[in-house]
Amino acid sequence: MARIKILILLFLTAAFISGCSKCPSGTKAAEVVVSINNYDITRDEFETLFRESAYGKSDTPESRREFLGNLIDRKLILQYAQKEGLDREGAFLKMIESFWEQSLLKVALDRKNREIDAKLSASGWQARKDEEAGMMDDWLKELRSRAVIKVKGEKI
Repeated sequence: MARIKILILLFLTAAFISGCSKCPSGTKAAEVVVSINNYDITRDEFETLFRESAYGKSDTPESRREFLGNLIDRKLILQYAQKEGLDREGAFLKMIESFWEQSLLKVALDRKNREIDAKLSASGWQARKDEEAGMMDDWLKELRSRAVIKVKGEKI
């Protein structure tokens, strides 16, 4: 069984590495290179995932084989988890909510920091940091002033 898995991985890796030199223009993006049960991965998806991974730092046939094996294993585990209903359990949904909140906070704060940076002059470092902190505080005060905030049923 392990031997068959290795042969399949080698075959799929060879397909990834060889590219699509004979494909007509425009078909490369939709070319399915891996199917894992009912889940298809196109060449472009694979290349993007590979480049964004730690494996992509060293683009070699070996790193592609290792990444492919890891990707297949991850997708199989995810399919198993969904089949078992783990994606509908309370603990999982709470983790998703927390991740969503943290990610959204980061995006909002990064955007606001870029806006503030664009408004600040090229003044001295400390003056700039003080001005930046003041602008962030002003923004947060504005958000609070427009919000209805209640703690234990009391309006703040």
